[in-house]
Amino acid sequence: MAMRGLRGAITVEHNTKEEIWQAAQELMTKLLEQNRLNPADIGAAIFSMTEDLTAAFPTAGVRQLQGFGCVPFFDARQCAVDGSLPHCIRVLLLIETDKKQDELAHVYLREAQNLRPDLSAD
Repeated sequence: MAMRGLRGAITVEHNTKEEIWQAAQELMTKLLEQNRLNPADIGAAIFSMTEDLTAAFPTAGVRQLQGFGCVPFFDARQCAVDGSLPHCIRVLLLIETDKKQDELAHVYLREAQNLRPDLSAD
C-alpha cells in the first residue's frame, strides 16, 4: 500500500449551504465510486473553495455521508486569481491504495471539467 493524492473539483450555481453541501457530497461519492475506495482508505481530505463561496463549509456536508466520522478534514480558501473559475470547490484526498498514481480516476464535474479536461471523468 502507498499513500497517493487524488484530486477532484465541482462547481455550484449559487452560494447556498444546500448547494455547497450537495456538491461536496456528489464529488466525494464519485471519487469513491470511480476509484473503488471506502472512507477508511482516506488518510485526510483537504477542501478548498473560491472566495465567492461563503455560505457553508464543504466538509460539513461530506461529514453527513456514512463512514466519514473519523476522516480528518480541512477547509481552506483558494487563492484569488484574476480569471479563475468561480463558484468552485476543490478537494485533495490523501488515500492508501495499491494503485499507481496514473491508475487513479480524478473527478472534475460540471464547469470544473474545464480545469483539467485531460482528467475529467464525464
